[in-house]
Amino acid sequence: MSAIREGTYGLLAEFDSPGDLVRAAQAAYDSGYRRMDCYTPYPVEEAAEAIGFHRDEVSLVCLIGGLLGVAAMFGLETWISVWAYPLNIAGRPYYSWPAFIVPAYEWTILWSGLSAFFGLFALCGLPEPYHPLFNAPNFRGGATSDKFFLCLEATDPKFEVAQSRAFLESFQPVSVVEVEY
Repeated sequence: MSAIREGTYGLLAEFDSPGDLVRAAQAAYDSGYRRMDCYTPYPVEEAAEAIGFHRDEVSLVCLIGGLLGVAAMFGLETWISVWAYPLNIAGRPYYSWPAFIVPAYEWTILWSGLSAFFGLFALCGLPEPYHPLFNAPNFRGGATSDKFFLCLEATDPKFEVAQSRAFLESFQPVSVVEVEY
């Protein structure tokens, strides 16, 4: 494996149709490339499946946030009712958990929503005001309108500039551009 030039982010191949992109992405995944991404102007589910993208960690973050919310509210209500400010009203017990259900439910919803929102931002790496692909001249003009892109990243163990370029060019893309940092 030859050394990757300093400052190289990867190779970006441009395609005219989503079918060509999906075929190239599937072949790249089958060839052993794992650090790659597809960029399309609209969702192409087949492309996500082709590059092996199967993660859904936001739902786990949301579940953990909800469980923390219900535990935090039950803990707060228990601490207030039993230790911090106990009130003996009509002989009712200090720890009356049925009265705690509605506020605990509300905190479950609140913490689930907040953890989903902030968890999505964190898992997506946002905010990211700059990405190296913005340096590619053809990416800025077509990524959001009518072009489909496959980027093989230089951090992939299989990546080697000449071999990866030849691999991408075998799919007859519109262009293959080396992306700099």
